[in-house]
Amino acid sequence: MKWPYTRSTREPGWLVVRLQPGELQFVHGRYQSDAASIIDRCGVRSLDGEFDGADRIAKELEFQRYQCSTLLAPGEYQLLQVDAPNVPQAELKTAVRWRIKDMLEYHPDDATIDVLGVPAAGGAGARGSSMYAVAARNDVIQTCIARFEAARIPLTVIDIPELAQRNLASLFEAEDRGVAMLYIGEDQSLLTVNFHHELLMSRRIEAGMRELGPGGGAERDEGRQRVLLELQRTFDHLDRQFAYASVGKLVLAPEREDSGLLDFLGANLDLPVERAHLAGSLTFAAQAELSEEDEWRMFHLIGASLRNEEKAL
Repeated sequence: MKWPYTRSTREPGWLVVRLQPGELQFVHGRYQSDAASIIDRCGVRSLDGEFDGADRIAKELEFQRYQCSTLLAPGEYQLLQVDAPNVPQAELKTAVRWRIKDMLEYHPDDATIDVLGVPAAGGAGARGSSMYAVAARNDVIQTCIARFEAARIPLTVIDIPELAQRNLASLFEAEDRGVAMLYIGEDQSLLTVNFHHELLMSRRIEAGMRELGPGGGAERDEGRQRVLLELQRTFDHLDRQFAYASVGKLVLAPEREDSGLLDFLGANLDLPVERAHLAGSLTFAAQAELSEEDEWRMFHLIGASLRNEEKAL
């Protein structure tokens, strides 16, 4: 399919589109290394049925003018840490495919795979002896591509939430210190740790806003303790395995509603805990003003829109 705009003539930055049954969400951002990155526009549109009407909305909002990306949902891929193969760059993905074959629940030939390095000691850009492999079933990728083609949205990149969160956590890094970021989703939470603006580690925690929010009832205390325990285990592991990447603070992403975790974790962890105020770190244009609940809802789309080609997967 030919689009009326080429990559060189499209608007700078990335338009991230999430197509889900009954709803289309979008965020356009522009990463800037020498100034605050910009969020130009964002919004939510209702769809008829599951995905009907997405093509009409895409035409109305002129999505064809942009480089577009989307995010896989947590159950649609695996993020696996493996030993880095000692092979030429051109053979890396083939070697990693072989290494992860026993970690997949399907044949490795049925997987789409990409790789990214784990930051090491020795300064920005240094690579360690391990790396991450991102694996998704081919049919998941093809279904995603077909959905965007049907909506006439020029999809260029398929991203994952861990890398989107890495992009936002980078805004809160201090020089030569790691930063942890915790996002509380609806049913589960995502913990990431950055070092030198790269993803060092990630964890999924089985506790979300449904139980951690004000209406969580008796499950709330159990959920808080589960989050705290996972954080403590992760930081202990980092101290043992990545002593060069000392974590300077934990940043709590915007929430749908106040869970009380900020005060709870601040009182129980031996490092500073602060709230991520995106408006203080990004420039939001008039077409992209968001409430804190909207920031929570579209958090990973915002992060994915700040894709930096120099460090992108």
